[in-house]
Amino acid sequence: MGLFGKKATVMLGLDISSTSVKLLELSRRDGEFCVESYAVEPLPPHAIVEKNISDVEGVAGAVKRAIVKSKAGSKFAAVAVAGSAVITKTIEMDAALSDDEMESQITLEADQYIPYPLDEVAIDFEVLGLSERNPDQVEVLLAACRKENVEMREAALDLGGLKPAVVDIEAHATKRSFDLIKTQLGENPDDLIVAIVDIGATMSTLSVLAEDKAIYTREQMFGGQQLTEEIQRRYGLSFEEAGLAKKQGGLPEDYAESVLQPFKEAVLQQVTRSLQFFYSSSQYDDVDYIALAGGTASIDGLAEMLETKLGTPTIVANPFMHMSLAARVDASALANDAPALMIACGLALRSFA
Repeated sequence: MGLFGKKATVMLGLDISSTSVKLLELSRRDGEFCVESYAVEPLPPHAIVEKNISDVEGVAGAVKRAIVKSKAGSKFAAVAVAGSAVITKTIEMDAALSDDEMESQITLEADQYIPYPLDEVAIDFEVLGLSERNPDQVEVLLAACRKENVEMREAALDLGGLKPAVVDIEAHATKRSFDLIKTQLGENPDDLIVAIVDIGATMSTLSVLAEDKAIYTREQMFGGQQLTEEIQRRYGLSFEEAGLAKKQGGLPEDYAESVLQPFKEAVLQQVTRSLQFFYSSSQYDDVDYIALAGGTASIDGLAEMLETKLGTPTIVANPFMHMSLAARVDASALANDAPALMIACGLALRSFA
């Protein structure tokens, strides 16, 4: 299967992150989206190492549990590979070519763009639209990823009882979800420069959108697991107990000041540093909005603190704000998990693209 894949009827969005599997099922009636089911299942330790699957059985077990918990109705799924694992390049091609002709030409010319042996690489392409410079040409997004990254995900899904229908790119899935929340940013959101800061368990990703296009992505090792480990160390809990306490509360009174506040300040430092990297490598020296995503985004008061310290309007990403919910979906649990479901949501939206 290629990277973008061909869509099936209804696909589940399945985000395999560093510490959990997130499964989401959407439906659409009269143009309105509905959350039919979702589940978040933890992964065994070290099942994912630097965004690659190292324990296929462990991931497949979590997928199975997520299917049971969510009672999802489809057996088809869309998954994603990390941006750092993918080489993307936009090229121009003759607009008169059919998809098959484009594929043949790309295969012939791929070694110009891909620094890996071609037999180790999965290559795919997506036509973005007519070239602004030349109306006889189309802009084509070329994507290449090591076959191993794609095959491991397909193997985990197969073993977990799902049929992999699409393999997408995480940044593209995030952008698709962001399209649902950008109406919160005022009348002309496509004119804005928006920084999406996705803070996962072990990895943070900054994606910058300008004129509704992704212009910059940078990943760095930093995430909510550092807070979990500090809770574990300070209060003598197991890692699992610390993770639960972080979400559900019940920690000693000094937690907010002694543990949570220093972590928030570390987040601020990481976001500041990521933005500085972006400014130094681009023509921009400011962003109009920050959208916080990932599990860490739900920390009480974090968005407000970033907005105050950075002077940039900051929102917590919730792609489900204008969706209806099926009766079996817990509204408060979904609202809390929403920022961590941006990739899963973007993948589930592939059913309707």
